[in-house]
Amino acid sequence: MNRKTSYTLGELSRLMDLELRGDDSIAVSGLASLQSAGPGQLSFLSNSAFTDQLRTCQASAVIVPEAQAGLVRGAALVSGSPYLSYAQASQLFAALADADRDEPLVHPSATVHESARIADDVRIGPHACIGPDVHLASGVRIGAGSVIEHGCRLGEATLLHANVTVHHGVNIGKRVILHPGAVIGSDGFGFASDGRRSVKIAQLGGVLIGDDVEIGANSTIDRGALDDTVIEEGVKIDNLVQIAHNCFVGAHSILCGCSAMAGSARLGRYCTVGGGVGIIGHVSIADHSVITGMSFVNEGIDKAGLYSSGTLLQESRDWKKSALRFMKLDDLAKRIRRLEKAVKKNDSGTDL
Repeated sequence: MNRKTSYTLGELSRLMDLELRGDDSIAVSGLASLQSAGPGQLSFLSNSAFTDQLRTCQASAVIVPEAQAGLVRGAALVSGSPYLSYAQASQLFAALADADRDEPLVHPSATVHESARIADDVRIGPHACIGPDVHLASGVRIGAGSVIEHGCRLGEATLLHANVTVHHGVNIGKRVILHPGAVIGSDGFGFASDGRRSVKIAQLGGVLIGDDVEIGANSTIDRGALDDTVIEEGVKIDNLVQIAHNCFVGAHSILCGCSAMAGSARLGRYCTVGGGVGIIGHVSIADHSVITGMSFVNEGIDKAGLYSSGTLLQESRDWKKSALRFMKLDDLAKRIRRLEKAVKKNDSGTDL
């Protein structure tokens, strides 16, 4: 079977709905940066600071804004948002590079329970394990060593890379991507104390993941204690992120690497959570909030905005001086209050 290895510029123009200025028959087989691109490759300009590189770029075509289209040596694909168009092009070329089309639909070493319902075109990789009453819709791909426990549902065109674990009773939407090592539906961290020891609370809820969600490598989403943990559509989660039981992540929000949400926290829609952010449990964060990296969210946010916490980086010697001053702030505040009272007495004519 002949496999498609390139796109003509005419095809790219139609697929990405961009104006082409140049020969529509030129074939391109991949993407590259302005500096490294050569003939047969496509590049893009999304930052005007790199405009000078257009004059020396050897790419067959460049995705550019209207204002820079005349500077391109080869063909130009004119875009109102070149970076977004680059993202779309990357998906097209990734499809060309898909190397497993000729692999068997179900690898001989995979284990599939007889009660599982699997669409005809589902691909299951080596040593994967599919449990009872699992439903896998059309176009689903399961990577090597991945485990899907009983009662799970995966929507159309969802992709699990290698060694993903999906625990029982998890519902995953369409076109979801789970990267290696992701764990979905593990027990939430719930215990009650009897005064001598911690008694485990059985986690009886599940996890509900909407369409077009992407979850990074080694990220974990815990199942709910009673109700489901919910990740709405379009959410993007980076590597090494922890989402605790009964959390809610609103549609199209982004959580960057090493961030964590404690139990029952609610993140609104279209929020951005920077790397290393910690969010305490049982707080709500307004839609369209942005929280910068390494911040600690210790109370709810009821108004959209840009939020930060922590101290800025200093040389160690200066930071230690600042830390010592922080320790004295309470004493300084008390002295200021005493001085304010003294000034008020003085202003009223009372002797100090």
